Amino acid sequence: MEAERVIERSAYSVVLEFVAVLPRLGIAICFLALTWLAVVLANRVLRTALKRARMRAALAELVVEIIDFGIWALALFIAAAIAFPSVTPASVLTGLGLGSVAIGFAFRDIFENFLAGILILYREPFRVGDCIECGGVEAFVEQITARDTHVRTTDGQRVILPNAMLLKNQVWVRTDQEIRRTTILCRIATGEDVDAARAVIKRAVEGLESVHKDSGVQIFAQSFREDGVEFEVTWWTGSRPVDIRRSRDEVIAAVKRALDEAGIRIAVPRRLLVVEAVPVRGGAERGPI
Repeated sequence: MEAERVIERSAYSVVLEFVAVLPRLGIAICFLALTWLAVVLANRVLRTALKRARMRAALAELVVEIIDFGIWALALFIAAAIAFPSVTPASVLTGLGLGSVAIGFAFRDIFENFLAGILILYREPFRVGDCIECGGVEAFVEQITARDTHVRTTDGQRVILPNAMLLKNQVWVRTDQEIRRTTILCRIATGEDVDAARAVIKRAVEGLESVHKDSGVQIFAQSFREDGVEFEVTWWTGSRPVDIRRSRDEVIAAVKRALDEAGIRIAVPRRLLVVEAVPVRGGAERGPI
């Protein structure tokens, strides 16, 4: 009987404490609701101000997220202090100090990507719309966030790259400039005139629309081969992957056509075919057919 009375008194005291907390809890909830409205209004004002300041959209969004995080962290602390007066700055700091190490290890990758995103957005090594290559992935940048970067490959696939990967590894920005140099190899037969072939190739390449006129065309006899002389043909064209492919197609077709019209033969690789004798019945051997 005594134990049952103790349990009843404990349950009654818990109910009384909960009822006493209800007004403070309601005030805390109302405070958080007002905080939400204030954050929404502050975001609109801040985005408008940053847009007028001509800040980059991705960097402006990062600034808004950081400010929102700070406001909500402060609001949650105040709401906890309202609902539970025993919550003090000293107790919060003590709890953060004890849990910071565990939180750091648990969310290490998230923090790493977040810090990498801040550096990428601040330094801007590449922009939305650029074609980049990193870790064997070549694609166009669609969106840069504080945690990851969204890219679209040339075959339409969407790839999400962690920002830490882009910060730690080499990144090739293919479209950093409007034009990019590209090269093909062309081999003429051994008996053909090298200077004449070089002049024919240069005229054919310089007349193409996809070849950048101001940068010039470079043609060098690169090496001797057993079947001819190999030229390195270099020119400048648009920096996008489709520009490179289209220009190479035009250059190869134009060079082939020009060499044919000039009567200059393109080298054909020589292959030696060896046929071994096959023994047949009766000890005789069948030679090559």
